[in-house]
Amino acid sequence: MGGLWGQAVLEDIGKTIRLYEFYDGKGQDWPLPSGLDYKPTKKRVNLVKKLIKREAGFMFGRTPEINIRSGDGNPDAAAHAQMLLLRILEHSRFRNKLIQAARDCFIGKRVALKLSGGFGMEPRVTFRPSFEFVYSTADDDCDKLDKIIFFYQTNSEPLRRNQRVWKQKYFMRGGRCFLNEGVYDGFGHLLEGGGDVDTGLDFIPCYVILNEGLTGDLMGESDVAELIDLQNAYNHLNSDDADALRFNMFPQTVATDAKAESLENIVLSPGALVDLQTDPAVMGDSQSRQAKLQKLESSFGYSDRFEAAINRTKNDMFDLLSVPNVSLEQLRGLMQSGKSMRALYWELISRCEEKWASWEPALRWMADALLRMMRVYQNAPVPENYSVEIEHLYPILEDDFTEMANDRQEVAAGLRSRASYIEKWTVAPDAASELDTIRREAFRLGTHA
Repeated sequence: MGGLWGQAVLEDIGKTIRLYEFYDGKGQDWPLPSGLDYKPTKKRVNLVKKLIKREAGFMFGRTPEINIRSGDGNPDAAAHAQMLLLRILEHSRFRNKLIQAARDCFIGKRVALKLSGGFGMEPRVTFRPSFEFVYSTADDDCDKLDKIIFFYQTNSEPLRRNQRVWKQKYFMRGGRCFLNEGVYDGFGHLLEGGGDVDTGLDFIPCYVILNEGLTGDLMGESDVAELIDLQNAYNHLNSDDADALRFNMFPQTVATDAKAESLENIVLSPGALVDLQTDPAVMGDSQSRQAKLQKLESSFGYSDRFEAAINRTKNDMFDLLSVPNVSLEQLRGLMQSGKSMRALYWELISRCEEKWASWEPALRWMADALLRMMRVYQNAPVPENYSVEIEHLYPILEDDFTEMANDRQEVAAGLRSRASYIEKWTVAPDAASELDTIRREAFRLGTHA
């Protein structure tokens, strides 16, 4: 970690940790001015966390379907590989980890997809946040992983000699992947482990997923970083509004030409009698001066301006992530069909499809790598020739009835088989047996008639 490269890595880790603090709400604090005769309000409404969760939930709330297709005409082998893959994903709690990994990626700019396992062991799928790994790529190909190092501190000792850091490094040597794992102190001295172990694989079982970024970018971009200024402005507006309401909702009591002694004895309570006396010093020769007691209420009005400013700031945050700002009031009167809901979420769907440009190759690589690991570690019968298909699923209302009608028209026109229609829209286990049942029922009805 020495030199300019190490310094850049440490700076990036520090920035990433601050992004996580902002996401959690701790980093949304701000200093208060000194010398005030009141304590200003600090009101934090964490819209950043809500938006990141909504974005990740929309993209992966419905787990994408990963299907193995046979390329050599052997559907049984592909079905067996599909079963192995689904079992590994289920045992790895892949559905929950995928949503969490998406949040980590949107916050920390990148995330590492890591496959672990060994001889006689079933592989497992994990994801690691960006502040727990560093990596390097091949000199001639920024998409080819050359080395990756995972690390984290296992204690919180202040003295470096008492600190313990776990480190795990994957690297290629002679066409083989080696693993080096050990525990170090704060000075980098090896305390446990540290030997190179041949994993038996010809590839590094890790994949780094970047959040957007440009060509050749190895860092990615953070969705949280784009929202920081707007989130701070939103919090300040809410806090200032609370202070303005506090100072203007209570009217002030004003006494005019009143005697000081009478003011000292005044008790302000419901039904209280006020003995208000005129100050003789202000009367003089004129008898028209009379002490008065009245309430002074603020006529300051800013409600419309505040609502416009706070709503504009909030809408800008939603627009930056292409998340529709929907509520029951805004959905009132909207026809909630599949087409209308898809139109409402079209910008978010488009944004998620752009992110899928990074996630789809990663999940396709994951499926292929898991099957290769099963072949090496458990000698599992995995087909040599197959393809991996990823289907993107979003949690929005689909207009199934319209699609079913269109499919029936395709069947009637001879553009779609009845078997494919049954497989798509019914729960029948086998389309051929279902078609045979339909023919037998039609034959019995025809004979009875």
